[in-house]
Amino acid sequence: MEAWLGTLLDALALPKFGLSTVFVVAFVSATLLPLGSEPAVFGLVKLNPDLFWPAILVATAGNTLGGVVTYAMGYGAERAYVRLVRQERTTMHAHALRWLERFGPKACLLSWLPLVGDPLCAVAGWLHLAFWPCVGYMAIGKLARYVVMTSALLWVFPGVFAR
Repeated sequence: MEAWLGTLLDALALPKFGLSTVFVVAFVSATLLPLGSEPAVFGLVKLNPDLFWPAILVATAGNTLGGVVTYAMGYGAERAYVRLVRQERTTMHAHALRWLERFGPKACLLSWLPLVGDPLCAVAGWLHLAFWPCVGYMAIGKLARYVVMTSALLWVFPGVFAR
């Protein structure tokens, strides 16, 4: 297992593949797998400051597409649940539906939050919220997160990660 992980990490090494690594890490981290993409984005930008905007945009695209996959997983899980249980709504489902109906796809702006952001995308799919508005709000939230966090690490707190 360790050899396989080492090989994978070598294959995705930032100086070697750069933006494609950021895309893959951002994509995977937006699924329900516990992985953070910010270190990959920050590492690439720290090594290549001229790649700030390309890295932010590639990470946003990867993270948003990962959110779309999570949305689709929630959508499919709800359909499977309804088929298996043969009922449309449970009490928990009704409560989540009321909360998200209040905010609608705008709730996906919070998809950038740690711990709750990825499940929020799945719940949006589960509740069949409008797909394209959800994707748009996911992208806006994720773009804002990458810009703020990477900028802060590079320019507001530069001494924290000095070589």
